Amino acid sequence: MGRYHGDQALDIESVRAEFIELAESADAEVIEFITGKRDKPESKYFIGSGRAEEIAERVAALEIDLVLVNHPLSPTQERNLEALVCCRVLDRTGLILDIFAKRARTFEGKLQVELAQYRHLATRLVRGWTHLERQKGGIGLRGPGETQLETDRRLVTDKIRRLESRLKRLAQQRQEGRKTRLKADLPTVALVGYTNAGKSTFFNKLAGADAYVADQLFATLDPTLRRVDLATDQPAVLADTVGFVSDLPHELVAAFRATLEEAREAEILLHVIDSHDPERRARISEVMAVLEQIDAHEIRQIEVYNKIDLTGEPARIEYDEDDRLSRAWVSAATGEGMEALREALADDIRGKSVSITLLLGPTAGKLRARLFELGIVQSENYDEQGRAHVDVKMSKPEYSRLSREFGLAKYLA
Repeated sequence: MGRYHGDQALDIESVRAEFIELAESADAEVIEFITGKRDKPESKYFIGSGRAEEIAERVAALEIDLVLVNHPLSPTQERNLEALVCCRVLDRTGLILDIFAKRARTFEGKLQVELAQYRHLATRLVRGWTHLERQKGGIGLRGPGETQLETDRRLVTDKIRRLESRLKRLAQQRQEGRKTRLKADLPTVALVGYTNAGKSTFFNKLAGADAYVADQLFATLDPTLRRVDLATDQPAVLADTVGFVSDLPHELVAAFRATLEEAREAEILLHVIDSHDPERRARISEVMAVLEQIDAHEIRQIEVYNKIDLTGEPARIEYDEDDRLSRAWVSAATGEGMEALREALADDIRGKSVSITLLLGPTAGKLRARLFELGIVQSENYDEQGRAHVDVKMSKPEYSRLSREFGLAKYLA
């Protein structure tokens, strides 16, 4: 069955190839791939009972110890399938969580994955997790008359709360870093894209960095930031982010929200697209869906069609009707088109400044303080009503950022 997002659909072969790659990324050996088609999921097994029996027979015949399902399953469906096939069953969400746990390298990345796992497992608290009890000592923990399920639920809730607290502190540190970049007037350019589109190779080529690169799904989980001199007079901060995938679990989007804020708070998103992928239009739709989840879909995007060395497309830069950079065709692997993109990006950021006069009343103290904090106030005068007429000059990305935060249009004189 293909997955549908808008008018874009992934065909069965593409779905099959991606799911096999997901399984292999988790170190699973794919023995057999069984497909099915239904108008709507069956409540007991998700799949029909006949197909479920067929899977059980194949599991027994081939001595399989793990069944992967390329769809999210309810806790009941997962338990029913496990009882039928007599082996462990893992749905798409659990599989992606497992891959993320394997890939996370930094302290923050590991915390985010652990939080996502606990949130997912909290919905499956019917199995008696005695191993969780051991983590907190066990003896003396259970209250009078408290069942094992209630104990497990409380343990998991406490664990989630502690992880959220630690991640909140890390998010505050990240926010302080963003404030420092704002003071230095450094625009942030964030890379987004479908997993395995070549973002990390692109990042390394543009930033002269050495981020981890591998031909595998979710090679990059942890955010990487580098100062980049796009031109001699135009620095910027380049941020690499986690790759997206179809049906990215909500638990992961929520857990990685702090990391994904680098995309949400950026002035420009470079949407890296695998130009060699026949399903690239559907992949673009998947990325847009995730950007909408994190409220980043309205940030300006520049589409970067990567891997032209595999397609034979010429390197080129395209501009929109307002003469703004809109698309680029490059090869991060060979470097073809990368220097032209660097120069075009520098011109795009550098060449546009905004000079406006804002009329600020007594209730606009926070905005006024921010303008002075950024050092963009050219002059300030007060009228007879005590209102401040503030002349400011700022970069276009800065203007966009302040407009999102304060709604500058309502203060224009």
